[in-house]
Amino acid sequence: MRMTVDKDHPAANEHMLDKMRLSILKDRHRALDRELIDLQLQPLADQLHIRRLKREKLRLRDAIEFLKDEIVPDIDA
Repeated sequence: MRMTVDKDHPAANEHMLDKMRLSILKDRHRALDRELIDLQLQPLADQLHIRRLKREKLRLRDAIEFLKDEIVPDIDA
C-alpha cells in the first residue's frame, strides 16, 4: 500500500515551515559563528559586541533544539 502526502494539508505545510525555519536558524547560527571568529582574531575587538553575539548564538542554538524536538518528537520507550 502506497501512502501519499497531501501537501495542501495544514499539518504538512506546518512541518515544511518548521523545516524552513530550522534551516534559516542554522544558517544564522553559522554566520554568527564566522563573525565571532573574525572578531576574536582582531586585537582591539569590541568585547561588548562579542558578548552580545555570543548571547544571540546561544539563543539561536536553543531555538534550533526546540524546533528539532518539534519536528521529531521523542518517543517514549
